[in-house]
Amino acid sequence: MIVNSKIKLALHHLRIGVIAHPTDTIYGLGCLANNTSAIQTIINLKKRDAKKGFILLASNISFLTPYIDSNINSSLLKKLAKPTDTPTTYLVPKSDELSPLLSGDNDLLAVRITSDPLITYFCENTGSALISTSANLQGKKVAKQHLN
Repeated sequence: MIVNSKIKLALHHLRIGVIAHPTDTIYGLGCLANNTSAIQTIINLKKRDAKKGFILLASNISFLTPYIDSNINSSLLKKLAKPTDTPTTYLVPKSDELSPLLSGDNDLLAVRITSDPLITYFCENTGSALISTSANLQGKKVAKQHLN
């Protein structure tokens, strides 16, 4: 991936708050998974029900393990660690220390390993998984990418 000044600027903003970005499925709003202030900003921007929770995107399972129950079944963990040909979201047991801002009222956490170059760049340069959600108000039409 060619890293230009716009991507570097997005990385800078990601480290301190919220960004809009393309994902492997839709355009999204994102922030670092450990930035509770930025997560709350996304909830407010989208007028989102805080009980819903979010998906975590990561380029590597190591970025997700702090948020997953340490007693997770090893075969499920191996399955999670392997990127898939199509975007695949898994629901996994969450860590007991997980912020309710991430999981909402759910016992499970949505996670996805992605090979998307932009998400990979962000994860590897912040050392963190990313929160992701569609870039639209709750209940409104999502912004989809145009495929060439």
